[in-house]
Amino acid sequence: MLQMIIPLIVDGLANAALIFFAAVGLTLIFSVLKILNVAHGSLFAIGAYVAASANLWLASTSLNSWLSFPLLLLSAVFVAAALGPLIERSLVRWTYGKGEAVQILITFGAFLILEDLQRLVFGVQSLYADTPMALLGISEIGGIVYLNYQLLLILLAGFVVVGLRLLIRHSRYGRMMLAVVADREISQAMGVDTNRVYMLAFSIGVFLAALGGALATPTYGVAPGLGAETMVLAFAVAAIGGLGQIEGTAIAAIIVGLARVLAIYYAPALDAVAPYLVMLIVLLIRPYGLFGTSTTRRI
Repeated sequence: MLQMIIPLIVDGLANAALIFFAAVGLTLIFSVLKILNVAHGSLFAIGAYVAASANLWLASTSLNSWLSFPLLLLSAVFVAAALGPLIERSLVRWTYGKGEAVQILITFGAFLILEDLQRLVFGVQSLYADTPMALLGISEIGGIVYLNYQLLLILLAGFVVVGLRLLIRHSRYGRMMLAVVADREISQAMGVDTNRVYMLAFSIGVFLAALGGALATPTYGVAPGLGAETMVLAFAVAAIGGLGQIEGTAIAAIIVGLARVLAIYYAPALDAVAPYLVMLIVLLIRPYGLFGTSTTRRI
C-alpha cells in the first residue's frame, strides 16, 4: 500500500510545483495591481522557450553542462527584466482603475502579441532540453525510483513560498506593497511611489511565471499553445485557493497536482479535466475559493 501512495504523492507534488510557479505570479499581480493578467500564460511559455534555447546552445558548446542550472534562472531573470517593466508601463498601467472588461481585453491583446512574438522569434517547432534532469539522475527511496529533478522542483516551490512571505512581510518593498493593497490613495499621500510598486510587483509576477516555464522545460519541453494551456490552469489554481492568497495558491496547486496524478493513475481519460472539476466543486461550495473572502484581498 505504501509503495503505491509514496510515488503518487511525489508525482503530485512535483506536478503541483510547476503549476504553483505560474499561479502564484498570477495571484501576486492580482493582489497588488487588482487586475487579472490574461497574458500571464504567454510569459510562462516565453520563459520556457528562452531556457530551452539557452540550454540547447549550451549543449552545442564545450562548456560545462552544469551551467544549464544557472541558465534556467538567468532565463527567467532575462524575461522578467525585458518584458515586465515594458508590459506594465506600456499596456497594463493604462488599465488601473478601469472596469474588469477593459482590463481583460487589454491583457488579452498583450497575450495575442506575445503569442505572435513567440512564433516570430522561436518558430513553431517544439523544443526539448533535458540536460538538467539528466545531470541530477535518479534516487531510490524505499525501493521506488524517483527523478532527482522532481525532488528539486518540490524544494524550489517550498523555497518560493517562504521567500515570498519573507519579502512581503520583512522587506521595505514588501511593506510598501501591503500599504498599496490596503489603500492606494493614503499610500500616495504618505510618499509611496505606487507606480514603482506596481511595476515591481508585476515584474516579480513575470519572473515567477518565466521561472515556472524554464523549470518545466527539462521535463515537458515547450511547444506552441503552452501559454494558453498554462493560463487556464493557473487561473483554476488561483481561483481554488482564492485570488490574492499566496499560501492558498500553494495548497490549491497541491490539490490540483494530486488530482491530476490520481486521474493519470486511475482514470486517464479525466487527466485534462481533473483540475477544472476540482475548481467547479470548490467554487460551488465556496465561490471565493478555499481561502478567499468577498471583502478583502491579501498577499
